[in-house]
Amino acid sequence: MKNKYYPHLASPIKINGVTFKNRIFGAPMSNPELDADCNMRKEEIAFHENRAQGGLASVAIGLGIVDAIGRTHTKEIKLYDVMSLPSLKEASNAMHRHNCNAVMELAHGGKYGNARGHGNADGILIGPNDEINPEGLQVRSMTDEDIYRVADCFAEGAKLVKEAGFDMVLIHGGHGWLLGQFSSPTMNHRTDKWGGSLENRMRFPLLVIEKVREAVGANYPIEFRMSGAEYTQDGYTIEEGIKMAKMLDGKVDIIHVSAGIHEDMEVFTLTHPSMFIEHGYNVYLASEIKKHVKTPVATLGGLNDPDMMEEIIASGKADIIQIARQSLADPYFPEKAFSGNADDINRCCRCYTCFFNYLTNRTFCCAFNPVIGNELENKHAFPATTPKKVIVVGGGPGGMEAAITAAGRGHSVTLYEKNSELGGQLLSEQYIPFKQDMFNFVKVLKGRLEKSGVDVHLNTELTAEQAAAEKADVVITAIGAKPIVPPIPGINNEKVVGLEALHQKDPALGQKVVILGGGLVGCECAIYLDGMGKDVTIVEMRDDWAADSYFMHKNAMRMAMRDSNIKVNISTKAKAVTDEGLVCETAHGEVTFEADSILLAAGMKTDRAVADSFYNTAPRVFETGDCIKPGRVVEAVTNGYYRALDI
Repeated sequence: MKNKYYPHLASPIKINGVTFKNRIFGAPMSNPELDADCNMRKEEIAFHENRAQGGLASVAIGLGIVDAIGRTHTKEIKLYDVMSLPSLKEASNAMHRHNCNAVMELAHGGKYGNARGHGNADGILIGPNDEINPEGLQVRSMTDEDIYRVADCFAEGAKLVKEAGFDMVLIHGGHGWLLGQFSSPTMNHRTDKWGGSLENRMRFPLLVIEKVREAVGANYPIEFRMSGAEYTQDGYTIEEGIKMAKMLDGKVDIIHVSAGIHEDMEVFTLTHPSMFIEHGYNVYLASEIKKHVKTPVATLGGLNDPDMMEEIIASGKADIIQIARQSLADPYFPEKAFSGNADDINRCCRCYTCFFNYLTNRTFCCAFNPVIGNELENKHAFPATTPKKVIVVGGGPGGMEAAITAAGRGHSVTLYEKNSELGGQLLSEQYIPFKQDMFNFVKVLKGRLEKSGVDVHLNTELTAEQAAAEKADVVITAIGAKPIVPPIPGINNEKVVGLEALHQKDPALGQKVVILGGGLVGCECAIYLDGMGKDVTIVEMRDDWAADSYFMHKNAMRMAMRDSNIKVNISTKAKAVTDEGLVCETAHGEVTFEADSILLAAGMKTDRAVADSFYNTAPRVFETGDCIKPGRVVEAVTNGYYRALDI
């Protein structure tokens, strides 16, 4: 029976005897929260189970390391250690409870390993060549003995995964990991039978596939992840990617087509497409490869729209869609799409919050989903023991999340917003093309508010006296922050405008725009206005632009700005606004940047006077979001969620 909303996307597919209930697979994601012995904790199993419960056909656990020398981080699943078996069995059972197939990625870091402290006596890594890796560690060229030993490690890892009850193994052969290092013409400089021609460069990956097949048997699915193109200056293109796929055809059961290598941080923003890249950017790689192979082909890369996914499957561009970041933003993506509730989906905005937190804090995190990484503890968050009367002051993302969560726990909630629309600072994203997924989050929150039964009052600036008169049990202040206005002469000139100017489809800005503030917000505004054909100049007093941005997002902005006409001025301090423009002080003296409009993007500050006025308006008063400290959407949403749990 076909799904009436997405008949192709919801259709099952059989892979080497194993049935996958639909075409949306969970792409492999790393495991930052393992225990001290690198076994999966109940918290992490709950994370994967939550995605399985949301309707994915399969969930892939990422970076199961097959060899101690191949570890890249302190905590990665050790498929070379039989003691990993109990927690892996628990993980596969958790997925099977929801009719979701369990998949494990087999990986080896090669030259990107971190040998220190991983039982490698000489501390030397292995890879295609003798070299020093980006971390300054020595890499030794693999001998024939090394190559066959590591191939056997992949096989033993696959055998362990099968014993643990997993339904498929995924061999990581892309992104510049060990097998990708051998297949890459820019990373493999060997002159023996393991390097040079494509046939030689693919010899090791094919050996690994052969060994894994021997280990798991003929009737067990093997998925192989490859980069369809490397996207580097001398890396292989889709033409050679097609040849590689033809060599894999018939030897594996799914050809999983990704892109790029992680050695180039700008290419990283194409492998994992940024918000500045069109949706479906990498799909053409899978589509071209599919024309030349009989093996089912999977595609991925920042996909978040079920309509686009349906078209990809229906048109034959790919057989399978893989999602990773989207399953963080909304683990229930498949369930919502297939039940006709696609408008309720939190669409990943590709902001890299998840990557940043994984790399720096070793945690799962999402700007839109405060439950991610905390699934186990939040199983017991509902309902409230004693329903209370709750007032939320402020209808930005933090206030809306607090109201929705509090109502979901059984409280009677009223939300007051002084403006005519909900959304707070996210309203400025409405007409920015690369921020549509961010603005979509506002629409999703509005829908959830309506369904939750929260009583919403717009155009109502609630005072502390009015709040006290309501005699609520709890008041949550989510009043946001206010713009920093530099105290310089002429700042009240009519050509100076705030970010609210961007709330309009056609901003009332002149041709020459000077942006006062070159942080994350200012730089994103510059990219938007440059795209509209404006002459844009950024003025930033610090010695770096976008210093408050995640480094991955900054790389994405750098790529977006590369072919623009944006002029960036750092270490430049605004002194005055005149009829000519913005007068600034630089290391070389005073300069005036001509401007028809000056856009204020100098940051935000808390409005403590208003926030403090709400003290004692109820037995319990909580603050949340920017009225505590100006921050990103992730802080606002997470704070709002947990304030509601505190009630």
